[in-house]
Amino acid sequence: MGKPLIYVVSDSVGETAELVVKAALSQFDDGPFELQRIPYVEDKGTINETVAQAKEQGAMIGFTLVIPEYRKHLIAEAEKHGVECVDIMGPMMEAMENHLKIEPRLEPGLVHKLDEDYFKRVEAIEFAVRYDDGRDPRGIAKADIVLIGVSRTSKTPLSQYLAHKRLKVANVPIVPEVSPPSELFRVDPSKCIGLKISAEKLNDIRKERLISLGLGEQASYANMNRIQQEIEHFNRIVDRIGCEVVDVSNKAVEETANVILNKLREDAQE
Repeated sequence: MGKPLIYVVSDSVGETAELVVKAALSQFDDGPFELQRIPYVEDKGTINETVAQAKEQGAMIGFTLVIPEYRKHLIAEAEKHGVECVDIMGPMMEAMENHLKIEPRLEPGLVHKLDEDYFKRVEAIEFAVRYDDGRDPRGIAKADIVLIGVSRTSKTPLSQYLAHKRLKVANVPIVPEVSPPSELFRVDPSKCIGLKISAEKLNDIRKERLISLGLGEQASYANMNRIQQEIEHFNRIVDRIGCEVVDVSNKAVEETANVILNKLREDAQE
């Protein structure tokens, strides 16, 4: 006789059912066992064939089917043919429905949609790191949003915050001595957001930054004349691009992010 066979039946990929079956099998030392996955089950014919094969091969079935009609059909077919059959997800869903008083969506594959959402978020976070602080101007064309601002306008934390919303964000520092990348003037202006800040607020932030680094607060970085020069240069750049500007002077990162997200929603509706 060959290895004991277990069919893993699912209306999606079948990874959830397989993981549970493998976890249970790990408690039995007399293996090995053979698993055969039957994914994307969408009709009773496939269920009937699987039960017939399981009976012929002396196999058992573990399954995750979210459509009640298919669950009941598989259980009935297995019982009729004397095939051991375990409903992995059904009892939990029924208990949750009773407890929460909410009807389940009964939509196969939602776990993998969540996984896809997770991977998009990771991709966006990696993008924000790769194209942070203007280190690679090629990111400007690829980004969903391009943040523009002088130093200490929260470009990096804002990029990371928006990345957790699955948005690919590049940010570009504006410094009078350095010409902005040419890509900045070729990209769709609606993708660009200028981060504006008052000279007084920026002066306070930069002084605190210098102190935290153990440096004197009189450095040119926190000099008001220098700050005014940078802000004037920033204004010329955003006017040339023609992009929207958000005042971040008295806003937390979350507040600025919400302003940007609302703008994106409004643009999408137009």
